[in-house]
Amino acid sequence: MTSARPAPVVPTATYRLQLQPAFPFAAAAAVVPYLASLGVSHLHLSPVLEAVPGSPHGYDVVDHARVREELGGEEGLRALARTAREHGLGLVVDIVPNHMAAVPRHNRALWEVLREGPASAYARWFDIDWEAQGGQVLLPVLGGPLGEVSEDLRVDGDVLRYHDHVLPLREGTGDLPLPRLLDAQWYRPVWWRLARTELNYRRFFSISELIGVRVEDPEVFEATHAKILQLLHEGVVDGLRVDHPDGLADPGAYLERLHEASGGRWTVVEKILADGERLPDAWPVAGTTGYDALRHVDGLFLDPEGAGRLRELYGRFAAPQADRGGDWAATARRAAYGVLSHELATELDRLTRAAVRVCAASPDPALRDRAPWALRTALEELLVRMEVYRPYTADDAAAVVTAEAAGEARQAFAVPQEAGAVDVVRALVLGRDPGPAAVEFRTRFAQTASALRAKAVEDTAFYRYVPLLSANEVGGDPGRPGVSPDAFHAYCARVQRDWPVSGTVVSTHDTKRSADVRAALAVLSECPGRWAEVLAQVSRAGEAVPDGQTAWAAWQTVFGLGPAAPERVREALLKHVREAGLFTSWTEQEPPYEEAVAAFLAAGPCGTPGERVAALRDALEPHVRANVLGTALVHLTMPGVPDVYQGTEGEYRALVDPDNRRPVRFPPVDPGAKGEVTAAALRLRRRRPDVFGAAAAYEPLAAEGPAAGHCLAFARSGEVVTAVTRLSLRLAEAGGWRETLLALPPGRWADVLDGEREFTGHVRVAELFGRLPVALLERVGPVR
Repeated sequence: MTSARPAPVVPTATYRLQLQPAFPFAAAAAVVPYLASLGVSHLHLSPVLEAVPGSPHGYDVVDHARVREELGGEEGLRALARTAREHGLGLVVDIVPNHMAAVPRHNRALWEVLREGPASAYARWFDIDWEAQGGQVLLPVLGGPLGEVSEDLRVDGDVLRYHDHVLPLREGTGDLPLPRLLDAQWYRPVWWRLARTELNYRRFFSISELIGVRVEDPEVFEATHAKILQLLHEGVVDGLRVDHPDGLADPGAYLERLHEASGGRWTVVEKILADGERLPDAWPVAGTTGYDALRHVDGLFLDPEGAGRLRELYGRFAAPQADRGGDWAATARRAAYGVLSHELATELDRLTRAAVRVCAASPDPALRDRAPWALRTALEELLVRMEVYRPYTADDAAAVVTAEAAGEARQAFAVPQEAGAVDVVRALVLGRDPGPAAVEFRTRFAQTASALRAKAVEDTAFYRYVPLLSANEVGGDPGRPGVSPDAFHAYCARVQRDWPVSGTVVSTHDTKRSADVRAALAVLSECPGRWAEVLAQVSRAGEAVPDGQTAWAAWQTVFGLGPAAPERVREALLKHVREAGLFTSWTEQEPPYEEAVAAFLAAGPCGTPGERVAALRDALEPHVRANVLGTALVHLTMPGVPDVYQGTEGEYRALVDPDNRRPVRFPPVDPGAKGEVTAAALRLRRRRPDVFGAAAAYEPLAAEGPAAGHCLAFARSGEVVTAVTRLSLRLAEAGGWRETLLALPPGRWADVLDGEREFTGHVRVAELFGRLPVALLERVGPVR
């Protein structure tokens, strides 16, 4: 008779640490006492398995069987776990099932595949199309066409060297002349630019240095998860964060296998939900990592009317450049077309070949006689119209690839008969044919769709459409960035009912801007006129503006970031213009344009004119503070398990990576009011887990009076009340709180942030927010 499995440990709150060689396990152990005192229950560690040497993030795994030596190895991780346990903390770790680093000299499994080809025991590990490229794996590692760099290729014993690249030679081929030697390998080193159209292995988005792993194969799953599962079963690790499940062939089946193998441990998935999209009910997980929560929290502190006015001002300021104005959807779609024709062209080709194979083998005459170009066009037109990352089952495919989208897609064809390819492709996506070719097509379609959404929206359109930078966040909708209190309460009620221990975040290693930067930028939605006035002043300062879109983004960046070293702004804006891809890009860099951007930043936003923007920020500081504290408190007390990103318990202003992965100081030098609010909320969660957990309740509380809409409040299990100020600048302009009241639930309520105060009944909001623009109350004594 087997014993029952223990119930999984559910964190009350996690604290994300970015491990790297400069911050290994021992450094994490050193800050455990501080983090325990802060009030979290678990450390949330970035990937811990062996990665490319020197990797600052660990998502480029090379060996799933070993804990990363640069971090201290397995003994270092176990020592960290022991230290954490001694202080009442557990560990949650980030795992990366979708991909590995395509660096053969460090990745033994890939090395063996390149040496032995499809016969290798590791060939099933990687998602390689052996039918393409003459049966060779295309490796885009050369700095130029082969004829220009062949002298840099040299045989060294049983390996082929090209600068830092080391590749295995097929047995018995080392003595061949170079052309014949290359033809004899199971791989073909080529100019890196060929990856765009010729690559024949699945990768992470468009990053050729990360090769897709086939964890849908049971043997591959076992091999790539054995160490993590061992750490789970031995009590070193308590829970998991799953990176990028959308890249997997069958996320649902993978999560089922992981759930069974892990014993049902608390697991959250990095699933980006579009507005209105639901996490699949069948997934055996606690929920998402929390970008859906981020969107709803951010939206509370943004004025939709002012955001609309900013769009108008932005359109005039940035005109007549392309991709400007007020149409977010059009910008995203244009970006998607560009990504499919450039970064993901090889993925679209492979998907087209899969469609051709299904049609050619189908017994249904309606699917026959479709030209590959027509199928490719139909795929392109349907993919760019998807508003979520991917379908998961045949049941939800119809809601993802809609009849309306198909109707629009047909308009891309000049000949009506050719437009029938759209119906063919949609039928294949919605189909339930269990045949291998049909399953492969549906799988490739879903994987390509998720890569497209990420590259087109997160990595391109977010950098082209910038009326309000705070709205351009992972999981966000810049076209509709505001969230009403009613919509927020409805969201929280759904989370508490359906996914009560899902993750929640407001800052992560992947956010474009930290929560505090976004909180400052959101204030601009309350004063678009003042922003326009300041921008008009600084724009007359005589600096050369590279283009209106970049200038607008740069001025908002320095407003949101506040005082900072100019190089931080320069690095972030250089990434901004390359990601936007309008005047320069990562692969087609335009030095004159990039130099013009740097000169503009030095003379304008980072120079004397920037002082006017700084003065506006100073004038708005009370309202920035209200947003910062409100965001923090709502995040820490709403339904779900909050994840606190390193350093964000105090004021934390960071831009896109690598800026947001800089080392932080523990504890913060001056955590200020935010530190006070964060620690109070975290300690309350740890002390009263029942109030916030799976069996807890969520109850909206409505204020009454002339400024009722500026008070967002809710109760947790009738025992804790959160109240925050929203749109505080609009509130001040309207005359303040005046006689606005908040009706508390029955009983006496102690102010957790000020132990000297208690409240009962109907409380004047002005009194409730006497010292801070937020309040956290705990019931004291029985209800009478």
